Amino acid sequence: MKIAILSFYSGSVNRGVETVVYELSSRLAKKHDTTVFQEGKPQKGVNYKIKQIYMDMDWAQKDMTKTIQRRLFVDYWSRKIGSFTLKALKDIWKEKPDIVIPLNGGWQPAFIRLTTWFYGGKMVASGQSGMGWDDRNNLWSFPNVFIALSSKALRWAKRANPLIRSKYIPNGVDLNNFNPSGPKYKTKLKSPLVLCVGALTSSKRIDLTIKAVAKLKNVNLLVVGDGDTEGELKDLGKRLLGNRFQLAQVPFQKMPEIYRAADIFTLAPEGSEAFGIVYVEAMAVNLPVVAIDDEQRREIVGNAGMFIDPTDIEKYSKALDMALKKEWGDKPRKQAEKFNWDKIAKEYEVLFTDLLK
Repeated sequence: MKIAILSFYSGSVNRGVETVVYELSSRLAKKHDTTVFQEGKPQKGVNYKIKQIYMDMDWAQKDMTKTIQRRLFVDYWSRKIGSFTLKALKDIWKEKPDIVIPLNGGWQPAFIRLTTWFYGGKMVASGQSGMGWDDRNNLWSFPNVFIALSSKALRWAKRANPLIRSKYIPNGVDLNNFNPSGPKYKTKLKSPLVLCVGALTSSKRIDLTIKAVAKLKNVNLLVVGDGDTEGELKDLGKRLLGNRFQLAQVPFQKMPEIYRAADIFTLAPEGSEAFGIVYVEAMAVNLPVVAIDDEQRREIVGNAGMFIDPTDIEKYSKALDMALKKEWGDKPRKQAEKFNWDKIAKEYEVLFTDLLK
């Protein structure tokens, strides 16, 4: 079958959605004609086709999430994604892929839905944005199937648009790449070392993690990521932790080494976070996790971690301390095995085959 995935940011940034695109496309391409449409330069060594659609970008433009402009999809990023999608439609109409997966929201799912309707293709929308405005937009673009990343998101999707088919398929992790054995990232920080990986944006609330670690004696914090709050977080980390703090950016290929260098992992984003691939990556390297206490994270982390309200800094700090002292055995790795990308890609393949019957 022919599969097309639209991923505007692939090749330019490497966060959760872009990781999903790489992992899923790599597996689908072993049996199927798979093409990723992206704005960024093609990555080397991939086994799927890449169609670069160059856009004249101003990457310094601010994210306007939660603004009225964003809700109406007239902000800078929505306009760029809309233009990108219109340019991609020429190739999509020509190639007529059996399955098209739009991942960037805004006008994109509507444009793709209209196009696939006309030539008879199938559109699969994925709830990577989390329960909210963007995924309501995905749902009301009437995809053939909406993919929910958690059991809670599946229930929500069925209420938000009961007229379409919704199915639960979580994100995953490459268990061969992310494993406890192998080289460790060389850092100036000593054990015990807390690791936090995520985009440096206000929604990830990494400032709360810095404040919680600062209350622990002789505990170090390594933050890995990039984003528009980098300067603020550097200042806060240096002020509260001094030489017990480091902020780094590394390529995705180096991430297993990052996880192996740590003793525990934590990330405390807002509850709107759809999944959190970094949790399963950390667990695959057998790191216990301290996560926000909500249904989605309990489903992902299971008995491989502890759950907190990160706005209670005292309790957050105590949970990190307890997680560092507890013997976890191989619980994190066993939990991560439930999210094997090889298994998850097969679920997508079965779904696509069923849609084309």
